[in-house]
Amino acid sequence: MLLLCVGTASFAQAPKAAKGQIAIIPQPVQVTAKTGFFLLTKHTVIVATNEADKTTAALFNAWLEPLTGYALPIRESGASNSIILETGHDTTHPEGYTLTVDRTRIKVRGNDASGTFYGIQSLIQMLPVEKATAMEVPAATIVDYPRFSYRGMMLDVGRHMFPVDFIKKYIDLLAMHKMNTFHWHLTDDQGWRIEIKRYPRLQEVASQRKETSVGHYRDNKYDGTPYGGYYTQEQVKDVVKYAADRHVTVIPEIEMPGHAQAALAAYPYLGCTGGPYEVATHWGVLHDVYCAGNDSTFTFLENVLDEVLPLFPSKYVHIGGDECPKDRWQACPKCQARIKAEGLKDEHALQSYFVQRIEKYLNSKGRQIIGWDEILEGGLAPNATVMSWRGIEGGIAAARQHHDVIMTPGKYLYIDHAQSNDKNEPLSIGGYLPVSQVYSYDPVPTDSLKPDEYKYIKGAQANLWTEYVASTDYAEYMAYPRACAAAEVGWTPMNRKDYNNFLERLKVHVKRLDLKDVHYARHVLDSTSVTPLIQH
Repeated sequence: MLLLCVGTASFAQAPKAAKGQIAIIPQPVQVTAKTGFFLLTKHTVIVATNEADKTTAALFNAWLEPLTGYALPIRESGASNSIILETGHDTTHPEGYTLTVDRTRIKVRGNDASGTFYGIQSLIQMLPVEKATAMEVPAATIVDYPRFSYRGMMLDVGRHMFPVDFIKKYIDLLAMHKMNTFHWHLTDDQGWRIEIKRYPRLQEVASQRKETSVGHYRDNKYDGTPYGGYYTQEQVKDVVKYAADRHVTVIPEIEMPGHAQAALAAYPYLGCTGGPYEVATHWGVLHDVYCAGNDSTFTFLENVLDEVLPLFPSKYVHIGGDECPKDRWQACPKCQARIKAEGLKDEHALQSYFVQRIEKYLNSKGRQIIGWDEILEGGLAPNATVMSWRGIEGGIAAARQHHDVIMTPGKYLYIDHAQSNDKNEPLSIGGYLPVSQVYSYDPVPTDSLKPDEYKYIKGAQANLWTEYVASTDYAEYMAYPRACAAAEVGWTPMNRKDYNNFLERLKVHVKRLDLKDVHYARHVLDSTSVTPLIQH
């Protein structure tokens, strides 16, 4: 289902008709409110003539039925008292749509299937949230399309893993907010979370750690409890299909050359020292990384990618590339021999060699790489997309080199940071990032780029790292409502953004999050509220 079922209170006691309102997040490009309303009842039909639109219609019903007690019939023809889905008729902007509501019908015209889906998401947000046997949908015309083609959120499952049902809920929420990319961070020092059949020790060893750091990492305390798990390839396929039905692309991240200690614990020959290694139990930047001078490292990674690629049809594969200390390479005879044989300047150039070698392999498979902005060091791989996280400077440098960029600076989009200075705020990695600061971000640094370079900024992404996020409730608390603000950063034109107006819409929107049973933070809604206790 698109959204979880709400409660089962008696429909007989519900009001006969509930009134909807226009309070859409992210804010559309153009909204023209009109007088009157469309009355949605059990006699209304949905008209859809292709499979993608029929899937979208079914997802609309998944939201509607718990509120009304009925699902609307889906047919291939109909005129009055209909919700008509027409993909391919609104050809102005990719992923765009026109939504028209009048007294006799509702029409959603999408540029493509994604556009029609997003039109339905806006329609859902025009419905009342109360249980009712009939619903008044306010008359309006909405013309809408995204500002950026890439609108994403990342979830780190390497540090703490979450059930498949929660991953699907995370994707549901992305789709509700018209985000089209789920970046799934699957491997790290503290755990390898994807099944690779050729290398069973990744499941047996790399996915398990003997204990986990508790409190802040500098406290050097541990819980003494084993922790582990991984997603099977069948589970991954299920998630990817689920996301595709909601027009969300899943991009896997397989970290390299750093953040590799879990893999080294399973296969010590992949490291410079030969080990022994153990799956990391604490957070931070660790010194044991893949050996760049060992051809077996590349054989291993290529074999891993050969199993990953069929699971993810996305254009992109994220290869990490961040926080890779060079001290092991400096002391490794194989790495030094590689530097000499390839005529490389230093260990930074060796990292560039590593990334470019993997990029060449992935390009040969028809894929493109994304890497964190450290991949700029030593020379950028020819076709790489840069994800700029250490501020915006990496994104600016990449755009000036005519490389595609996804902006994700920590100051604005790292939603693992604290969102309140309240003493009761749950433990986090640090920093302070309120909703207002997320909302204020403009991904295009117009003061640093030339106008003809703006086009290389493809979009923005919010990142949820989970060193300190061990439960699903806590993950939702960290993500929402900051993700609502991030959605507006990625979708809404700058001249349509207004923070005070956003807050007014958010007051209505959180009732939809309530229906979805989202454990969101309430600071921005009530400045006097005390941070709710989160179990983590």
